[in-house]
Amino acid sequence: MCQGHAILSPAVSRRLALSALTASLVAGLGACSDGPPGPAGNASALAAPDAVQAAALADAGAAATPPVPVAVPVPVATKRIRKSFIPDVGLPPIVNGLAPVITRIPTKHPVVFLTIDDGGTKNPDMPALMSGYDYPATIFLAQTYVKDNPAFFKQFESQGSLIENHTISHNVNMVQKLGYADQLAEITGMQGFVKDQYGRLPTLFRPPGGAYSNVMRKAVADAGLKAVITWEAKANAGKMDYQYGNALRPGDIVLMHFRPEFAADLGAFRQAQLEAGLEVVLLEDFLGVR
Repeated sequence: MCQGHAILSPAVSRRLALSALTASLVAGLGACSDGPPGPAGNASALAAPDAVQAAALADAGAAATPPVPVAVPVPVATKRIRKSFIPDVGLPPIVNGLAPVITRIPTKHPVVFLTIDDGGTKNPDMPALMSGYDYPATIFLAQTYVKDNPAFFKQFESQGSLIENHTISHNVNMVQKLGYADQLAEITGMQGFVKDQYGRLPTLFRPPGGAYSNVMRKAVADAGLKAVITWEAKANAGKMDYQYGNALRPGDIVLMHFRPEFAADLGAFRQAQLEAGLEVVLLEDFLGVR
């Protein structure tokens, strides 16, 4: 035995030889490279042999073994817990044969009511948007817009919305051009259509275009409906429009439409609703006319 030298096992000797060989090869490659002189140009050659070997083995392993895909969890839609509000406002009665007109609900509760009209656009994304926001809505349909596909709106019913009366033809000149009998026919005809298609008689009425008269109010009452519903705020063209103020107020009834810009309108309403700190509540539930 030579004094001052330890005897190495064959396995250890092979590892040291491999490390020395790797370092020598890397140093040679660094000397032949076109990089700038000095430490920056020869950083690989200056690395410790074991570190170089580890990096080389890691590179070889990465090239030989494909990366394992990482599963990305898919968000699952959940229904939020709705707040319950004991109504502090009652439905106005029918007086002298005329149905009451409700523009907003004078409540102290932090609630807002979403209503959606007509039914002309039937985008398959609409029910998913409503479900994603977990919004119930009072839906005023006109037969002329929905007769081609009335089943489409059953999706909203299954989410907690209700179908109400918006006449058969959606004649925005009803007040000026139709007498009592014709207005009554428009309203009762839609009552029958909704009952046949959705299994429930409407309790609320919205005039086409929003115009109403005492003649219409009488026809509404005679058709068995409880109230005429109008509005003071609407989601339109991707923004909110207010007849009073510049924000949603407790008790506001908001108008929307089934139009191509439905998603933008619903987004505008959601932003206003959240900023105002209001809960979206079904109008029929609050009025007790479900």
